[in-house]
Amino acid sequence: MPSTVEVLQPLPVRARGVTLRVVVLSLVLAALLGYVLPVVDYKLGNTFLGGAHLPPGAVGVLLALVLVVNPLLRLLSRINGFSRPEALTVYITCLFSSLVPGHGSENFLVPNLLASFYFATRENKWLEFLQPHLKPWMMPALSSGAGVDRTVVAGWYQGLNSGEHIPWGAWVMPLFFWMSFVLVSYAMFGCLSVMLRAQWAEKEALAFPLLRLPLTLTEDLDRDDKYGSVGRFFRNPLMWVGFGISVFIQGLRGLHLYFPDVPDFPLSLDMGPIFSEAPWNQIGWVPVTVYPLVVGVTFLLTSEISFSLWAFFWIMKFQYVGAYFLGYQPNTLPGASGLPDKDFTGYQQYGCYLAYVGLMLWTGREHLGHIVRRAFGRVRAGEEERSEMLSYPLAFWGFVASFSLMIGASMAAGVRLDVALALWGSYLVLAMGLSRIAVEGGLLGLQHHTSPLSAIARLLGNGQGAWLSPESGAVPASFFQAGMVNHMRGFIMPSFVHSFKLAHDHKITPKPLGALIAATILLSVGVSWWTTVRLGYDNGGLSLGNRFWAQDGPRMPAGFVGGLYSSDGGSAVVRWIFLGVGMSLTYAMMLARSRFAWFPLHPIGYMVALTYPGATFWVSIFLGWLCKVLITRFGGGEAYRRTTPAFLGLALGDVAMIVFWLLVDGWQGRTGHALLPI
Repeated sequence: MPSTVEVLQPLPVRARGVTLRVVVLSLVLAALLGYVLPVVDYKLGNTFLGGAHLPPGAVGVLLALVLVVNPLLRLLSRINGFSRPEALTVYITCLFSSLVPGHGSENFLVPNLLASFYFATRENKWLEFLQPHLKPWMMPALSSGAGVDRTVVAGWYQGLNSGEHIPWGAWVMPLFFWMSFVLVSYAMFGCLSVMLRAQWAEKEALAFPLLRLPLTLTEDLDRDDKYGSVGRFFRNPLMWVGFGISVFIQGLRGLHLYFPDVPDFPLSLDMGPIFSEAPWNQIGWVPVTVYPLVVGVTFLLTSEISFSLWAFFWIMKFQYVGAYFLGYQPNTLPGASGLPDKDFTGYQQYGCYLAYVGLMLWTGREHLGHIVRRAFGRVRAGEEERSEMLSYPLAFWGFVASFSLMIGASMAAGVRLDVALALWGSYLVLAMGLSRIAVEGGLLGLQHHTSPLSAIARLLGNGQGAWLSPESGAVPASFFQAGMVNHMRGFIMPSFVHSFKLAHDHKITPKPLGALIAATILLSVGVSWWTTVRLGYDNGGLSLGNRFWAQDGPRMPAGFVGGLYSSDGGSAVVRWIFLGVGMSLTYAMMLARSRFAWFPLHPIGYMVALTYPGATFWVSIFLGWLCKVLITRFGGGEAYRRTTPAFLGLALGDVAMIVFWLLVDGWQGRTGHALLPI
């Protein structure tokens, strides 16, 4: 490899990003992805095009722009190719049009509004404790005002008969309410992201590892050389080595799926038999699967973060072994009732979120204090504020208004004020913590597996007269929680933070970009919710490929309310103790990190250790960490810099094969073919 670096002179920027062709392309993609993603995610159950914060759908669009569209446009001498700001603007809008319709978060609302009614029986008595506490305008099954409309519910789960029509009349008011509520929550996240961008991107200089691949793909779009838009990244042999490894592995696996005679390339190992005897059976589920995309992204992380992401998985697991030796018998450790796995680990993680977000806000107190003073007219705007998507006063009051509207809508639905504050306050804590994991830890999937109202209720004690009861609004609150809070895999606050970082650094005109993002979100929400409602009535929810989304997950509201008065054998005192343990350990880690440069642990690993992404990705994260440690240990920083394109190529090849096999699977009608965890 040559030792000198080729210096290419940039051309003058032709556009500030938001041009007419970018607007048209972004809106077309929003409508297209709004329809395609629910079909892929829910009907076919294949690899999610969204559902991750480096979404394959967005990266695939960017790759097509760089390698297909721009070279074709350059062949036409009168048409310029997409500039870097334009390409990044398209990528920004695709972050929303891929995540808004994607798996997770508020996209559970449609089946959540139906499942509790469809699966209600005389034995579980769900209708008896749900129906009296729900407003008819919230639920399509109750919109007639004459009890449960079985046609609306059964039609979605079993499919319509010939000649029957979708009962849109029953859906009008519920969809209007829930879509409006979701859009208000998006506005809240957008305003909050404006307030946090400068603190995270400039004052703390976080790494934003998930932006590395799109920035590398577009780095030479504005350079005028003999290679045109095919820049240095695509001329690096090591990139093609990494790319070829992913293509070979995933290509062989896909061919094996269609043609069993083709040898497979196994990427997973069953660890169940290894941990079948006490005390190791207390460890539970230990998936061992390699995902090339995750290995490539992990190579970009700092060593202490990547180490923490896999090490904490085992630290938390070995707590179960320690509990066994302290006297607990196999499989008798008390459950956490809404928290992952056991009480003592679940409440540690909940405490970690509270402490980490609190420390994060305390670290940014000077910047956030400036925003508050700006909102009350105590100080004037600084020069840096002009580059933000919104002025600080507008962002602050927009955040306050959006949060207040969410509280007010919850109360209108029958939720008591303090319960609504607890629910949406917890939602904010979880959202900020997960967003920080994305921009600092580069984790593709973000989940917490926490039911905040259940966790709080167990801390305060359960039973008759408890803080959380049907009389306090637990029933409508359970639908808000299950629809938006419990499964936040595809929530869009990280998309806002990533977008504002890209726009600021690459001088994309902020106000037009903000309008384009808003239009993209509106179109994506409208098309995807329309598609989701139709999927059930046209195909039958019981036959959809994603069973968890259509059948199992949407039973959470009824299951949550039904378990309010049940005893799980846990102690509120013990829960408070372990909540404090989680908070204390988080503070101790942050203090140690500020005092000792060698300290290897980061609270991000603590927060994700027992989540679904933390468990499924730990092996891939370990491999990415190991590769980086070995390369830097024996080759130094220069070796790391030179080998980075290979790992970016590994990630890019995996994305390319995801898109390729999705096209093939759609053509062939194949279901359940996933290259990433679903």
